[in-house]
Amino acid sequence: MAVAESVEQRADSFVRSPHRLLIDGEWVEAASGQTFETINPATEEVLAEVAHGQAEDIERAVRAARKAFADDSPWRRMNASDRGRLIWRVAELIEEHADEFAMLESLDNGKPYHIAKAADVALAADLFRYMAGWPTKIEGTTVPISALPAPGEYLAYTLREPVGVVGQIIPWNFPLLMAAWKLGPVLACGCTVVLKPAEQTPLSALRLGELLQEAGLPDGVVNIVTGFGDAGAALAAHDDVDKVAFTGSTEVGKLIVQAAAGNLKKVTLELGGKSPNVVFADADPESAIIGAANGIFFNHGQCCNAGSRLYVQKPIFDDIVAGVADQAKQIKVAPGTDPEAQMGPLISDEQFEKVLGYLDSGRGDGAEAVVGGSRHGDRGYFVQPTVLTHTNPSMKVEREEIFGPVVCAIPFDSPEEIVPVANDTNYGLAAGVFTRDISKAHRTAKRLRAGTVWINTYHVFDAAMPFGGYKESGWGREMGHQVLNNYLETKSVVTAL
Repeated sequence: MAVAESVEQRADSFVRSPHRLLIDGEWVEAASGQTFETINPATEEVLAEVAHGQAEDIERAVRAARKAFADDSPWRRMNASDRGRLIWRVAELIEEHADEFAMLESLDNGKPYHIAKAADVALAADLFRYMAGWPTKIEGTTVPISALPAPGEYLAYTLREPVGVVGQIIPWNFPLLMAAWKLGPVLACGCTVVLKPAEQTPLSALRLGELLQEAGLPDGVVNIVTGFGDAGAALAAHDDVDKVAFTGSTEVGKLIVQAAAGNLKKVTLELGGKSPNVVFADADPESAIIGAANGIFFNHGQCCNAGSRLYVQKPIFDDIVAGVADQAKQIKVAPGTDPEAQMGPLISDEQFEKVLGYLDSGRGDGAEAVVGGSRHGDRGYFVQPTVLTHTNPSMKVEREEIFGPVVCAIPFDSPEEIVPVANDTNYGLAAGVFTRDISKAHRTAKRLRAGTVWINTYHVFDAAMPFGGYKESGWGREMGHQVLNNYLETKSVVTAL
């Protein structure tokens, strides 16, 4: 009788296998034959070699996606119920391989295994399961019209149709989950796609590609091209791509918009943030401390919606800051494969140096670290959970997105003054409010210019809740029924009777 493989063995077997591009249902080498290394951020050692896709590979993938979107293709002929069942099967397969996915995320991204399994993998499966219900509910409407100045009797209705070939570019902070956020709705709407994962974390997307094939997805519906920014730029600029969806930094998002201008392809963007987390004097201290710590330290602070500006009303400022600092001191910083790890390394040497640069800048400008403030250990891209005080809006640490476990704690006087201060940013992705006063909570939430506002909690997500930002935090929404608008066209049909 064969002995079942452990999760470590299954993950190791996949890591050691060849990592090619998925194009038109086949796993193929990059046209150039080149590969690149993906690094384990906890050890700074090479984890795997991955096919280095470039513009020629994007061209091949787009052609495959266009062929799969043809009117007579198996995908376009598939009815809505069957499409929903296929998406549901993807959710089941993710759950069946949950341990393996969590280990891949831990090795490739650095996040703790148990957190990856409970959050990233579980939410990815739930997203596909939620989207599986939508194909049979994408409906048009009948419209009563008068047709003046051409009187008569008419039948008028609308159709909702897939936008076509979609280019999707995802980041490295939630590799599997971001792939799910993108692929779930695009499949529900009946589009075809070329997915470009982040070069730092390609492994879980490639494993997901294998499961999509196992689920029975027709060839060419989902194509996966691993590579760097040049591949993403080629995808965004390609004239046979009808829509591009990007999650990442605001700076790159602006480049995506420029690249998409050639054929005026539709664009949705989920970008950066510098989110305010507001704690009023009447807040429950324990929940505020836990919420503030979770708001910044979850996923090593590598969250676009991290509560990185912590505003605390002066009567409780010292107590809340001390409590958050105590939470930071208790966090076990270790490789994600350590069973006791609560925070892993940052994703890369580049991000590690960037965050340390912000800490140096903050110190130089007069900020004080109540806790943390430097690297953790001498191997791997680990940074201490950090709470800064004595910052001001002129400092980069308070104004710019750090994307690391660093929070600026800022006192304020009256409830009336805080909303304009919280809104004084180019971003508008998320915000938090902590108070026992239900009226104050909802008044504040209404006035905050952010796509998501959490009250007496932070970092709560659901596949049914739309997520996205105001201002330079992006265009459009992920998740919920609103995400379907990203991938559908509306057609009006008018018939004289």
